[in-house]
Amino acid sequence: MSSSTAFPGQSPLAETAPLSLCAREPHVPADRLVAEMVPPPRFDSVRFDTYVPDPNQPSQSEAVTVLAGFAAGLGGAHATGAGRRRWFSKKPAAPAGPRGVYLDGGYGVGKTHLLASLWHATPAEPSLKAFGTFVELTNLVGALGFQQTVRTLGGHRLLCIDEFELDDPGDTVLVSSLLSRLVEAGVALAATSNTLPGKLGEGRFAAVDFLREIQGLSAHFRPLRIDGEDYRHRGLPEAPPPYDDEQVTRAAYATPGASLDDFPGLLDHLARVHPSRYGALTDGIGAVCLTGVTAVPDQSTALRLVVLADRLYDREVPVLASGLPFDRLFSDEMLNGGYRKKYFRAISRLTALARDAKGLVAQ
Repeated sequence: MSSSTAFPGQSPLAETAPLSLCAREPHVPADRLVAEMVPPPRFDSVRFDTYVPDPNQPSQSEAVTVLAGFAAGLGGAHATGAGRRRWFSKKPAAPAGPRGVYLDGGYGVGKTHLLASLWHATPAEPSLKAFGTFVELTNLVGALGFQQTVRTLGGHRLLCIDEFELDDPGDTVLVSSLLSRLVEAGVALAATSNTLPGKLGEGRFAAVDFLREIQGLSAHFRPLRIDGEDYRHRGLPEAPPPYDDEQVTRAAYATPGASLDDFPGLLDHLARVHPSRYGALTDGIGAVCLTGVTAVPDQSTALRLVVLADRLYDREVPVLASGLPFDRLFSDEMLNGGYRKKYFRAISRLTALARDAKGLVAQ
């Protein structure tokens, strides 16, 4: 169908044909990966005073107080750029007390909101602060190389790592080695990760796992436990059921900047695009419309979909779909396996984006 052809039933003045994610093959230079290490658009305006603690969970208010104090304590020459000269000068004395915080809690308690607020509150120029997910950090190392990544981030005052992955031993060792070098350079650290779903209700969160995996770095982190239920579902209606193909297609044609793709075809396309480029894949997309959503066939495909879900959620891109509901994307075996926390996060985020897309469908 040409870009000037109206969808059947529409007037000749209908919107032009939607975009297609499958038609995009973005190439992302390494310097863009570094420049984009800032809180995602969804968290541009968040601050500590915009976080709304659950009155029934005092640990949430306590976390705000502790993190605000942590940010205020990150002053000094390192944030002015003097830290970049440390590679050529006498190594400074180690700062007193932990130079890192670990936000320890389950899904949707606002950890990323607090982590982004810490980034915003830290008194340093944006170029001296970095914010990214664990996957984005490993992608950066892959693009720049280990030593160049150390040099690039070593002059920063703060590095925030969202969604620290505890289920990939190789990447965990890589990132732990990187963080050790950055701590030596005087960089403060902050991190989050999620409770493994199978451990919910056991009376503890992921701090023990996290501190064990980073081993020698554990002394640099102060764990902050944040209790609470998933705010993405607290007081909100259930996710809307999937629509039919015609409803999704009509919405795609009627929504400026929308993309329209067949779900199995999109999964195939993701295999041909490196996950570090999934953010660029969604550049300029106002809504993602998917037809024929089916269960994800294998774990490699599922992990790629998780990364895409994260990028869409970061950018607040609504997702309208036909086919299976999002809570049936992953098999029971996947949801009970080693990567289960990633799959539960993807379900939670895609559900939130499906709610955001309800207004795209004509009533």
